[in-house]
Amino acid sequence: MSTAVSPACVARSVPSDTGASFDARSVCAAIVTYGPDPALLHRVVDSVQTQVGHVVVFDNGSRSVDVAQLLDGRADVSVVASPVNVGLGAALNRACEKAAALGFAHVLLMDQDSVLAEGMVQTLGTALLALQQTEAVAAVGPQFRDSRSGTLAPFVRFGFPLNTKLRGAPGERVSCDFLITSGSLVPVAALQQIGAMDEGLFIDNIDMDWCFRAKRSGYALYGICDAQMVHSIGEELRPSRVKQDGVIVHKPFRLYFINRNRVLLYRRAYTPGVWIAQDLPRLLLKLVGNALFLPQRWQRCRFMYKGLRDGLFGRTGGLPP
Repeated sequence: MSTAVSPACVARSVPSDTGASFDARSVCAAIVTYGPDPALLHRVVDSVQTQVGHVVVFDNGSRSVDVAQLLDGRADVSVVASPVNVGLGAALNRACEKAAALGFAHVLLMDQDSVLAEGMVQTLGTALLALQQTEAVAAVGPQFRDSRSGTLAPFVRFGFPLNTKLRGAPGERVSCDFLITSGSLVPVAALQQIGAMDEGLFIDNIDMDWCFRAKRSGYALYGICDAQMVHSIGEELRPSRVKQDGVIVHKPFRLYFINRNRVLLYRRAYTPGVWIAQDLPRLLLKLVGNALFLPQRWQRCRFMYKGLRDGLFGRTGGLPP
């Protein structure tokens, strides 16, 4: 299969009357938890519960908090408790399968720290229906503000040597090459056509892989500027003289998955060549940055080395011993 560059990122203004009437009760939210902060999880569920028809919470083997007990008594909330951590990909798949079994037409994929703005789901759904009048759409996603810095995250178009980052404007729908998992509204029919999340990746780059497959299958991805949420990526955001928005820092063990999975994606026929070309230099910069400028440097180097090695050997699954 040949590698194709994704189409250009296009911003569309919202028509004054799309004629679409979206019923948010057709949406089931799928939230994956792992040792969540109880107060924050209540805020997350509060923000989504009134915007959708049902909420499925898949708890990925949490030990520090009993998620089922924490959410007990909430109407239209189902908790699926796994005794072990099966990984983010498997957790999302099980939650989406339950949503489909319950008869919902759309799933809203969510992390345990994503707080939705009022009306976000309706805004996403209305945009989705309008866009589907002219093309196949795999997912629409909101813009999010980082909960630590307040910075508005951009939508991304892959390019070389750098990606194009577009923040859009009110009323715009931005055609893009990638959407993060959290906040993405996905038609169940599209999910079944494109395929489930890759469970072998376990945690990182699962959304990237799915977006690559969606684009290769002829589906579009759109960021909806009028849909908003608060979210954070990584465990820490450090100030930087180079990056105005700061540098995202992950725990050392996450570097294993980040490095392994990006190498696995390099090897896949549907991965865009332009993404590989611009990601390889970024990989080298991250290797140098983690080895020289962050604490626990030896531990970080060890996890990065293991990840790169296992990626080259095609190994998947959870963290090896």
